[in-house]
Amino acid sequence: MSRWRPPSPKSSPYITADGAQRLEAELKALWERRAEVTQHLAAAAAEGDRSENAEYLYRKKELREVDRRIRYLQQRLPRLKVVDATPADRGRVFFGAWVTLEGEDGQESRYRIVGADEIDTRRGWISVDSPMARALLKKAVDDEVRVETPGGVVHWTIVEVHYGEDPV
Repeated sequence: MSRWRPPSPKSSPYITADGAQRLEAELKALWERRAEVTQHLAAAAAEGDRSENAEYLYRKKELREVDRRIRYLQQRLPRLKVVDATPADRGRVFFGAWVTLEGEDGQESRYRIVGADEIDTRRGWISVDSPMARALLKKAVDDEVRVETPGGVVHWTIVEVHYGEDPV
């Protein structure tokens, strides 16, 4: 018996052009990987007793994971809207912007607002659906931003807004 989980909230359909290319490349690589996994699965199935065949069980699990990701990408990619144009008002924060913030302690942080499928915390890429990004949208340099976090309310000041490649 499985546990019921509420559906996850729908994420916005926006993605950068680079992000869309990465997802399409991932889908192509997954199809190639699937062919490889099915070959290994067939070889493991030919070995006989499947109930105690660890290789067979592992390959079936791997095939399920690959198929799950392929199904997700096949459903998600047609729904995505590629945003590759910079906004007319480049002084405000919109999708795709690099934003440099200064905290109350004087420490600077840099974020890029991207689609939900492109999140990369190591690179400072945050989802347009995140509370931080929602607080930043349509703000300009020198605006103060208030973000509610699990640890409490945090105040930031926008120092720089930049579009295009990483300015660092």
